[in-house]
Amino acid sequence: MEERMSSASRPFDSEGRVYHLGLRKGDVPKYVLMPGEVERASRIASSWDRSWRLAQRREYSSFRGVYRGVDVAVVSTGIGGPATAIAVEELLELGADTLIRVGSTGAIQDDIEVGDIIITTAAVRMDGTSYQYAPAGYPASASYEVIMALVEAAEGLGVRYHLGITASTDSFYVGQGRPGYGGYMPSWSRNLMPDLRQMRVLNFEMESATLLTLANIYGFRAGAVHAVYAQRVKDEFVAHAGDENLIKVADEAVRILHEWDEVKGRAGKRYLYPSLLRSSP
Repeated sequence: MEERMSSASRPFDSEGRVYHLGLRKGDVPKYVLMPGEVERASRIASSWDRSWRLAQRREYSSFRGVYRGVDVAVVSTGIGGPATAIAVEELLELGADTLIRVGSTGAIQDDIEVGDIIITTAAVRMDGTSYQYAPAGYPASASYEVIMALVEAAEGLGVRYHLGITASTDSFYVGQGRPGYGGYMPSWSRNLMPDLRQMRVLNFEMESATLLTLANIYGFRAGAVHAVYAQRVKDEFVAHAGDENLIKVADEAVRILHEWDEVKGRAGKRYLYPSLLRSSP
């Protein structure tokens, strides 16, 4: 069925819904979790005290709910930077200002085990989408508040986690040092994982660089937390390993950020710093 949109540049329908997500202002709060997988969006929503579905369009499955008194939403992005960028652009239009990727990943360091959690401090921009927004050399770094909230959540839950740099690619196979069809593997792909291991990069995934680049350009808070499905050095892969801890850490990080935001609001401060928390009633 044909439907005329408001504009070719920033398309909204006649009821004010953004084109891809099918949501309008007021549908989402400031805190939004962003898994790639549609099924993980549903699992996250079911972990809250209460939740309800907002919309389902293409790879974008969305729910809103309440977790420990905090208004929160989840929107799946599908795989890769292009779909992630669309979700970010439209969520910002709707008023969201704190976005956390909640994804799966492959670890490339020996001490990281399947089922562990990785909290991203910054991303190596091996994607293509972030280069549509900023040139090489522009940083894809996570918000320090989101990093601290994820760390505090993991510590409080007693979850085994690692903190460091993530590599984001646009290819699950050759772009992450896996052989392609028929064993195709150019020389740069063979050298990729050993080189990144020497640089102390922790893991491969496909969305964080785009999210974090846009966060720095647009000035919103963002971070990323991942469950380790694959241990590339040991050639192990367990689908959905660590998912339960991943969801718990993400949920708790939202609660912690909300608590800190209230502290900042009472103090009239824009940024969080340690003594502000110590002096909070």
